[in-house]
Order: sequence, then structure tokens, then C-alpha cells
Amino acid sequence: MFQTLHETVEYIKLKTNDFQPEIGIVLGTGLGGLVNEIEVEFSLMYSNIPNFPISTLEFHSGKLIFGVLNGKKVVAMQGRLHYYEGYSMQQITFPIRVMKALGIRNLFISNAAGSLNPAFKKGDLMIINDHINLQPESPLRGRNDADMGPRFPDMSQPYQKDLIKHALAIAEEEKITCHQGVYVSVTGPNLETKAEYNYLRIIGGDAVGMSTVPEVIVANHMSIPVFAVSVLTDEGFTDVLVPVSLEEILATARLAEPKMTKILSQLILSL
Repeated sequence: MFQTLHETVEYIKLKTNDFQPEIGIVLGTGLGGLVNEIEVEFSLMYSNIPNFPISTLEFHSGKLIFGVLNGKKVVAMQGRLHYYEGYSMQQITFPIRVMKALGIRNLFISNAAGSLNPAFKKGDLMIINDHINLQPESPLRGRNDADMGPRFPDMSQPYQKDLIKHALAIAEEEKITCHQGVYVSVTGPNLETKAEYNYLRIIGGDAVGMSTVPEVIVANHMSIPVFAVSVLTDEGFTDVLVPVSLEEILATARLAEPKMTKILSQLILSL
């Protein structure tokens, strides 16, 4: 991996005049609008970056954005990668290792998720304070490179508590409905059955999605502090469960996105 990573990073540095980001951002489904807040200096298509996986989803842009947000140098993935697209866990998380090699010191992640907690409604935000990983394998499976991180990384605090506390304070000040809870990561791409929603709630989940946890594991492996937030785009409440379409999910994400953008922007400003 070291040689592959070196090749990718050297290409990016060449194309961005050795731009050194402080913060990495991963933008989830329907949540690419934060890019509009960035003073963009460089934009690279995934397809042009050596060894970089290409997003196969038509609603994901597939660009690596470099610029300044609230005075901080950032690199943002406009379009994330998912296991259900057919990539390995190592491929999905390769961009996080690239960001680390470019110099990021914090990682911000967003996603669209389904609510499992009846108190958390569609259109609300949920800051992730823990997770349950139901993905079929770990991105750390295989030979470990000790220069990147330990063989058996601790996962007792995968989400940065100070960032969570500050984000909740921002949400309260801005009068934004924002919860905190446990995110369950599943394979997808199908949504869940009633029995599955019920099971996920029983085991302790507050929201369910198809991403985020692999990236968080790799960030934790490399000692990168993480802040993650879900936009709740649908409700997996078994007693009132109704069919939901991708179009509805994307529409809800777009409506809630300005609230998420406000919290992330102010949180970045505080770093």
C-alpha cells in the first residue's frame, strides 16, 4: 500500500501546488452543498487521480475539492464510496489514508441515515457518538503497516468528545434540532425490512446507514480525531413503516443540509 499511496499523494501534490489541508471532509448522499461554502483553489476528478476509486453513483460528483473554509485549509470528498458499489474496504478507505498523508489533523464526516429512534424525526440531525459495525469485514483486515497504525487499535472513543460537545452547543445556539446517538453501519444497498429495523433498534442503534464506519476505523487507526453527523432522511419505525424512494431521501437531505452546513462550518471555524 505504501507505494500506491505515495504515487497518489505525489500526483495530488503536483496538481495542487503542494496544498496542505488541515481538515478532511467526507460529504454523504445528497450533502455536497458544503462545497459551496469553500473558497475552491483546486478540484480533481477521482477518475484522474492514480489509484483513486471512482464513485459509481449518479448523484455523487466524484471530486476531490481543495480550498479554504472559514480560514482553514480543507480537502473535501464530494462523493463518497460504498462497499455495495463493489469496492473492497481497503479501496473505500484509501482516500482517508491519502488525506492523512496530505496532512489533515481532523476528519469531518456526514451521511444520510434512517432513524431508528422514535424521538429522532425525519429532517433532524444526529451527531454520532458511537457506532455498531455490521459491515462484513474490517478495512484493517490483512497485513498491518505499523507506520500507519497499530495492529490492534483501540476503538473505545472513535468520535472526538470535545467536537461533539461544541457541535451540540452550536446547534442549541442556532436553534437546530440535533440529537446524538449510535449509528449502525450495514452493507446495503437495499433498505431494511421491518424485522431488521426492529433488530437494529434492539441492539442499540439510533440510526442506520451504509457508510461512515469503515472510514472512522481507518481514521482511528491513524490517530485522526473524527466528528461525524447524520442527516436523518427517513424513519424505520416498525409500527408505521412506509415505503421510501431514493428521490424522497435526496429531497429530505437537501432540505436539512443547510442546518448541517451551518454546524460544520462553525465547528471548523473553532479549530
